[in-house]
Amino acid sequence: MSSQPVEKIQEFLPHRYPFLLVDRINEVDLESEETPVIRAIKNVTINEEFFNGHFPGHPVMPGVLILEAMAQAAGLLGMTMLGQERKPTMLYYFAGADNVRFKRPIVPGDQVVLEARFISGRRRIWKFDCQGLVDGEVVCSALITCAERDMEQA
Repeated sequence: MSSQPVEKIQEFLPHRYPFLLVDRINEVDLESEETPVIRAIKNVTINEEFFNGHFPGHPVMPGVLILEAMAQAAGLLGMTMLGQERKPTMLYYFAGADNVRFKRPIVPGDQVVLEARFISGRRRIWKFDCQGLVDGEVVCSALITCAERDMEQA
């Protein structure tokens, strides 16, 4: 899958404004020599609602939202990997984050490249090695766990 607009993202994720944190998919490589990988974009602007309170006069993207953005990218990769097996009612819940590291704040004007690599999946639990990069520098990394569920049963 090459560069995809937000409409394509909305086919896979149920999130909508203000909680859809992936603006574009740059690349999905299911045939990578290492493991399937996705690279997506989050454009960070001063117009984000969370900057009103985090922090006035010193805007910083909240860490939990950075993790959520990486989890959304991981969910997009998982949904893409399922291909024809994916049901329209399928969701990926953000189920956990391990080894979380924040290297520097993300601020308005940053473009975050969200990268998620598939690690493993069994019994509808998927694990991804994720990182957020700004200007090629890792600003956040985590091992993200997602749980596959059907909206009709959730």
